[in-house]
Amino acid sequence: MDIVEKLKIKIANSLAKLGHEVTLDDIIIEKSKEEMHGDYASNVAMKLSRLFAKPPRAVAKLIIDNIDLTDITKIEIAGPGFINFFMEHDSLQAIVKKIIREDEQFGRFPRKNIKVNVEFVSANPTGPLHVGTARGAAIGDSVCRILDCAGYDVTREYYINDAGSQITNLALSIQARYKEAFGLKGDIPEDGYEGQDIIEIAQVIKDEIGDAALTMDNPITYFEQKGIKIELDRIIEDLTNFRVKFDVFSSEKAIRDNDAIEKEIAALKGYVYEEEGALFLRTTAFLDDKDRVIKKSNGDYTYFMPDICYHVDKMSRGFDQLIDVLGADHHGYVNRMKSALMMHGYSEDVLHIELIQMVRFIKDGQEFKASKRKGDAITLRDVCEEVGVDAMRYFFAMRAASTHLDFDMNLAIEQSANNPVYYAQYAHARLCSILEQGKDLSIDESGQKLVEPAEISLLKHLASFVYVISDAAKEKAPFKITNYIRSLAELVHVFYNECRVIDRDNPLLSGSRLALVMASKIVLKNSLALIGVSAPAHM
Repeated sequence: MDIVEKLKIKIANSLAKLGHEVTLDDIIIEKSKEEMHGDYASNVAMKLSRLFAKPPRAVAKLIIDNIDLTDITKIEIAGPGFINFFMEHDSLQAIVKKIIREDEQFGRFPRKNIKVNVEFVSANPTGPLHVGTARGAAIGDSVCRILDCAGYDVTREYYINDAGSQITNLALSIQARYKEAFGLKGDIPEDGYEGQDIIEIAQVIKDEIGDAALTMDNPITYFEQKGIKIELDRIIEDLTNFRVKFDVFSSEKAIRDNDAIEKEIAALKGYVYEEEGALFLRTTAFLDDKDRVIKKSNGDYTYFMPDICYHVDKMSRGFDQLIDVLGADHHGYVNRMKSALMMHGYSEDVLHIELIQMVRFIKDGQEFKASKRKGDAITLRDVCEEVGVDAMRYFFAMRAASTHLDFDMNLAIEQSANNPVYYAQYAHARLCSILEQGKDLSIDESGQKLVEPAEISLLKHLASFVYVISDAAKEKAPFKITNYIRSLAELVHVFYNECRVIDRDNPLLSGSRLALVMASKIVLKNSLALIGVSAPAHM
């Protein structure tokens, strides 16, 4: 049992003595930001003040008067009612052995038996992945890694938008380039695709079947199927190189082809009505600000309708929660989809939609703008080749999804402390180097000689790792992990500068410090893995 959990139990037991039962989740323990305020702090007295009908400081005193002081040096009440805990050093030092023994399992929670489906990327298979989509890939995959670490059963899913006008335009664009490959005139539609990938796909088809597609009865269907497969294969290859893999691929076309839409409309008949020849869904009966069209007056279904079928299908597969990682332009989509699921009796909270804001891609102080249809988009592959996967993954994860991101390409390749991914990886490489230099010395996992301020600060930060994971999982927030990584790297560098690790005249102290180095290396590697970033041993 770690320090924070022990403190929660102590507070819960104290409150029980006072006649108030609370769960451990109701108690927040945070690492103190300043040494003068102790090692850990809790705002529990302020949260429960109304329950006691007393001022927070009075509640704090009651809690302290009834608390078990084992492993605690002293407790103080600060400000409006914070409770500050000063811990015995050996209670902090014990984390070293725990980390070393658990190694790459440190930070992982027991399985919760809660099934979560995370759908992300889901880019139309009409061209290479562009850098904007890459942010959703990085955040979506990081959320999956964090949830898995926090004990959830995670399924990664990609929804293939393989139906509709954009797919028809893809096929017509390929057909035009295919004709041109035989010296014939080909007309790309107004909303068609003009990228180099379209020319390449046409050439692949020509190499495979010659001119057979020129005389096909239904060439558009052929070009659709072939184009989708080639584009999707390329997308999967790029995502694999980006360290993103999916468990399930679902097809919009399959939904449209198996009468799922008609069955869903029948299931929702109590909320469906006709107006001016169109079908509307009464989403205002739940969370939406207006009812939504599901079938246009011309007989075409809106994109919302197959999306409803898709989400209902996901729930039918036994998931406890759905998470969609979507672009910020889907803001109006949130309440309408929640409403549709609520029509089936699901709770509002069964669906969480994480909206990803736009990325501005900057190099040499200039912003790049591109068009996917024109084929001059900045692709994921291009940027990975120039700045590396590690920088891409870290930079995309280090800001909240709800904030705009300026991706500074120059900074991403800069080898300095200004570059956060380089700074973190350099800290890991430094720890590996220290362990290599001290490999002839015995390691003392007890941590009993770790008493210097830099050592205590590092110990406290290591101990907080599991709570950062829990918080990041709860908030679906990978940036909380990058914040933790940055602080850990800073503490490692401070420790290295202030504490001589390898001192062969003092092997006992060196043994304790080498154990702290090993524990720090393990946690830094584990935390980088949560955002899909490598931890190199050499820089």
